[in-house]
Amino acid sequence: MPEDPNTPEPSGRRRLATALWPPRVSRAQLVVGVLLFALGAGLAIQVRSNTESDPLRGARESDLVRVLDELEQRTERLDDEQQRLELSRDQLENSNNRAEEARQQTDQRAQVLGILAGTVKATGPGITLTITDPQNQVRADMLLDTLQELRAAGAEAIQINQVRVVAETFFNEPVLGQMQIDGQSVSQPYVFKVIGNPQDLEPALNIPGGVIRTLEKKQAQAVVVPSQQVVVDALRVPTAPDYARPAPDAGNGG
Repeated sequence: MPEDPNTPEPSGRRRLATALWPPRVSRAQLVVGVLLFALGAGLAIQVRSNTESDPLRGARESDLVRVLDELEQRTERLDDEQQRLELSRDQLENSNNRAEEARQQTDQRAQVLGILAGTVKATGPGITLTITDPQNQVRADMLLDTLQELRAAGAEAIQINQVRVVAETFFNEPVLGQMQIDGQSVSQPYVFKVIGNPQDLEPALNIPGGVIRTLEKKQAQAVVVPSQQVVVDALRVPTAPDYARPAPDAGNGG
């Protein structure tokens, strides 16, 4: 329809309103608007929730001071508990160390007693004394004198042929020329394996009028060989005493 030339031209304000309304919104702009509105609402709800859940929000100064004191007391209690636990740990470690030390000392003493009792093998510096008696003139008392001389010179472990020598070792000769040590028959050469200081053992056998000179008078040959590694490996079977028992410690009034 042709525009009436007599119709008055609309004003600028009217033309602006006509251009803006109704609004022309695209689908993309609508989606973005909805998402921005949802994000803003979520942030507002979260801030409000955090503010309302804070237990100290709106608390009085006296209440805050009391809470702070309780926290300090709890910290002190935890520090005390930590110190007690550390002290208990140190005591346990010391106790374990003492127990381990006691066990080691017990093991060492058991080894020493085993060597003396002849129930464990022994090794160390010493000498090997070999006595050969072609004329069969060596008697049991001569072997006993040899043993006593070695003990007096500091022998710590001794083996004669296959017999381990202990405190109660004895020699006898039930038939002339048939030597026995602790009831076991031994034949010559008589080989003494002795652990001790070689510098003490060898001179003790060679003193004037000593063991070797006595054996030589009987036309027996005695050869001493010092060594830094003598092995005494003959063993005794331990036997329990029939009557003897450990006595109470005298220091405890027993």
